[in-house]
Formats: sequence, C-alpha cells, structure tokens
Amino acid sequence: MNIRPITDHILIEPVKGEEKTRSGILLPDTVEKERSEQGKVIAVGPGKKNITMEVKAGDKVIFSKYGPSEIKIEDKEYLIAKQEDILAIVE
Repeated sequence: MNIRPITDHILIEPVKGEEKTRSGILLPDTVEKERSEQGKVIAVGPGKKNITMEVKAGDKVIFSKYGPSEIKIEDKEYLIAKQEDILAIVE
C-alpha cells in the first residue's frame, strides 16, 4: 500500500525505544514502554499555501510526544504528524 500525505502532514516510522534501562536491566516485551519521540520520515505532503515543508523523506526527526496520530498499515505501525509537531531534524 502506498500512502501519500496531504497538505502539511508527514508519515513517520517510529524508531524503537531503548530495550534496557540505564543500569543495564533488559525490559521484556510485556512492559508498557513510552512512545518514541524519534522517527524516520517516510513521506511528506506538499505543504500548505505559502508554507514550504522543511523535512524530506529519509530525514530522522524528533517530534512532540503526543502530537502525531498512530496508524497501522499491514501490521506495521506509523505516525502521521503535522509539520508543527516536528521539533528538530537529527543530523
């Protein structure tokens, strides 16, 4: 399935969070983990009138924790965010 975001929306594949704590304890899959705040941009909409998009496909980004909407496509989880939810591009 091919997804093409509209206006200023961005399709993001979230990066998995750390699987162990700072002290080295491994977290099992049964533990509820916090939602990731980083991801890889998969697709970008064309932007709004007079506003250009600052991110492009392939960029690694940091986004606001509760801004993006979660979607599931073919058993894979993605996020759809507005450009204003993107806080930074990781270089």
